[in-house]
Amino acid sequence: MQPQLPIDVDPQTGIWTTDGLPMIYVPRHFFVNNHVEAEAAIGKEAYATGLYKGGYRSAYFWCSQESKTHGLQGLACYEHYLKRLSQRGWGQFAFESVDAATGHARIRLDHSVFVLAQGIAGVPVNKDKLCYLFAGWFAGAMDWVADDTGAKYRTESRETQCAAEHADHHHDYCIFTVTPLPPSA
Repeated sequence: MQPQLPIDVDPQTGIWTTDGLPMIYVPRHFFVNNHVEAEAAIGKEAYATGLYKGGYRSAYFWCSQESKTHGLQGLACYEHYLKRLSQRGWGQFAFESVDAATGHARIRLDHSVFVLAQGIAGVPVNKDKLCYLFAGWFAGAMDWVADDTGAKYRTESRETQCAAEHADHHHDYCIFTVTPLPPSA
């Protein structure tokens, strides 16, 4: 796949933008090494919780902005989100299944940045679920779809399979499952 991202660089400030949103360009090993160290310092559970909340808000905001920029609505914006993530080096994201009416989705991730970086430039090898950073992104995007289409659900997302898991066997790809939260009483 040849990325066809509109990247603009301001000659005076050096700020990169795509579709009017400021971007940062860093080497994969730099990002993953910092991610690993933050997890070690804070603890995986607390770090994952914070990443989930921040990722959720960011995905929701991104969908809102891209909807305005490109005239996208509902699930088309979520599909655009997965395409843009795939074009930015995080991995290759695709729906295996999705139902915008109910808030269910199953997202496949091939070539995850976190799996590919293991054992390179000081990144430790880990046989666990490594790609949890993305989980909040998928719930945030689905909840934006709900609000855009008038659906009444809120969702949660979790990594249910990682390509890095298991010492003796690995999966070929990661899976994220998005499900609606129970209605609040």
